[in-house]
Amino acid sequence: MATAVFSPEQIAALSAPLDRAKVQTRSQAGRSLAYLEGWQAIAEANRIFGFDCWQRETIAVKCVSERERTLGSSNRAGWGVTYTARVRITVGDGVGAQVIREGSGAGHGIDADLGQAHESALKEAETDAMKRALMTFGNPFGLALYDKQQREVTSSAAPTPVPSANPSSRPAEVAPGRQLQSPAQPEVDPSLDPLDPGTIHQLHSTIRSLPRPALEGLTKAFRKRFQVPPDAPSIADRISQRRHRDWIETFLLQHQQVVA
Repeated sequence: MATAVFSPEQIAALSAPLDRAKVQTRSQAGRSLAYLEGWQAIAEANRIFGFDCWQRETIAVKCVSERERTLGSSNRAGWGVTYTARVRITVGDGVGAQVIREGSGAGHGIDADLGQAHESALKEAETDAMKRALMTFGNPFGLALYDKQQREVTSSAAPTPVPSANPSSRPAEVAPGRQLQSPAQPEVDPSLDPLDPGTIHQLHSTIRSLPRPALEGLTKAFRKRFQVPPDAPSIADRISQRRHRDWIETFLLQHQQVVA
């Protein structure tokens, strides 16, 4: 008889609809694509499986392309690099009490520096493969996005945290006469709050007014921080949440620039 890996609470969490607030969008080949960021997938794995109850292992990685290319409208010389990767996700502990899934992904790096191009492509490939492996566990990892109608994507509040998958974890005993307090409901991350159009316009104006070296530095750092695909022509449409504004303001302050 097989040993159960997931608790009823974890099965409910894996079957729950995906919160739309956690979904990002990008434009690719004239289409709008919905996706989860890598950090979000990791956070969901920690929440549902437990911090110490799942493992990620890169089992294969390969550089499949490295070529010289021009960078954007500046026509500067640079490099384009592509990697493929395969990642294995293991949930649970012990023989017969594990679930193992694998996923493959690709990553592209474009940079004037060859080393930076390789680094960006490798990281993106590993993250893409990890997300594809985790996706097979259920909606919270993006499975719901593969349904074109997105019937399992909802704007409902964040789900209640579930217990760890570690079978050794047990509820703490309560002394006689005392009651367990209900767990606090998780708060919605304020950094995901959308920006109003006026703030977005102001940020765009500030960025466009930067000297070219500062503009290129900010653009490059923003793409790396928020995993903007290399084929995205601009970061302008990515500036939409409070975390984007806060990051830009911090970057400018660190470089002795002042946001108007």
